[in-house]
Amino acid sequence: MTMLLINGSFQVKGTQPDGDTVHFTPDDPNEWGLLGNRGHSVKHDALGRATLRLDAIDALETHYGPNRVHQPLRFAHAARDELLAWLGFTNVQQGPNETVTAATPATVPGFILTTGADVHGRCVALVGRGASRDSGGVDIDVDVAILRTTANHHLLTTGLVYPTFYRSLFPSLRTELTAAAQQAQTAPGQGLWPSDGTTTGAKVTGLSSLTDDAVILPKLFRRLVDYLQLSDPSLACFPAYLAGVQDHFTILSTGRRCAGLHNVVEITNGQTVRMTRPPEDLVFDEA
Repeated sequence: MTMLLINGSFQVKGTQPDGDTVHFTPDDPNEWGLLGNRGHSVKHDALGRATLRLDAIDALETHYGPNRVHQPLRFAHAARDELLAWLGFTNVQQGPNETVTAATPATVPGFILTTGADVHGRCVALVGRGASRDSGGVDIDVDVAILRTTANHHLLTTGLVYPTFYRSLFPSLRTELTAAAQQAQTAPGQGLWPSDGTTTGAKVTGLSSLTDDAVILPKLFRRLVDYLQLSDPSLACFPAYLAGVQDHFTILSTGRRCAGLHNVVEITNGQTVRMTRPPEDLVFDEA
């Protein structure tokens, strides 16, 4: 799979990183312009600093939406801390609202491999640490060997994040990431998987169920939060809500194309939510 290589550095002070989001500044900010014909433009400041979303993974939320709703923080913070440590940051200190107030060093070198931005202007990327052996601003072929050197792959092997795939990711890379996730799922006591209720069922009696107890796929969490903030705690209308949101995706095991997560979500006993397919069996369309 061909992706654009951009060399630069990561910074965390004054930002709110989580397990799949971090800030990056290219050595040459003009290289963002090389993505101009690949979909959405990357939003960045005058120095070129932009928000990255790590491709193919989803970490539990530390501050979702205007009300800053979080998932169980034990795993949300563990994923964030693992990403920052892997990149090379130490002595990371957080103040109010998950904002980093200090870190050593102030920046760490790294590089990204990307095909563009999401609808919010965040660069969607595979993330590498240290100096790249290649010059930036060029397209390179990304194979499984390169993928295994990225933070995206590493976080899946720790079991601290969920696989969440989009159509732009090449199938061979998706296959490798699926294998990494499934190995973590079967490893004794690995990461969040012993607590995961995505396919086994999570009891939802209100917002506190999601913030304090339920360890579930963040995409499902976000849909539940948005629904509960519009309605009463009853989940009776949640399938209809999902049908209206119309997430478009393909179920890999069957080849079925779907519009709406209601196709793979069921409610039992009026309070228990579960997905009928595992996250790695779904490939979502980009918005």
